[in-house]
Amino acid sequence: DKEIRAVFLRLFAQLLQGYRWCLHIIRIHPEPVIRFHKAAFLGQRGLTEDDFLTKVLEGMAFAGFVTERGAPYRSIDLFDELVAYEVKRMRAEEGNKQKILRHIKELAEKLYKNENPYPAVTMHKVQKPTEGCHLRLHQKPFPRLDEGTVQWIIDQATAKLQTAPPAVKAEKKCMVPSGPPIG
Repeated sequence: DKEIRAVFLRLFAQLLQGYRWCLHIIRIHPEPVIRFHKAAFLGQRGLTEDDFLTKVLEGMAFAGFVTERGAPYRSIDLFDELVAYEVKRMRAEEGNKQKILRHIKELAEKLYKNENPYPAVTMHKVQKPTEGCHLRLHQKPFPRLDEGTVQWIIDQATAKLQTAPPAVKAEKKCMVPSGPPIG
């Protein structure tokens, strides 16, 4: 799963490399409007006649992408790093399947670590009861719960949560790098 996502991440990073150079922020409105200069992007890449990329750039998904990711000041993620810093590496790897596969595995590992920041914490899966298990005669009834014990357990868990570090890292906002200009 992560490797497939890494392949698509790498593909779109290569496809949209340099897109930030074609973003224009219009500040005449109370809220700034971000506009993508499609002709400049296609012209700099020499792809003005490319139907596929033209249709991608005209789609609603790309408009949402520009709206969401076009802001010059926000938290940076793996896609931003690929577009800004890994361009030379991806160009050098073209034609070498081993290097491309190694890079995809690295990206997949980063995606996995991003989704599982605390590998020591594991979730135990409760097995689904078998069909007809409720018909068994030897099944014990669920015990009665003591209100005081339940409240004590809840209080203990609350005390632990108050002293524990935050589970989610605070987003650090900074200037989004543009990467190298389109050549």
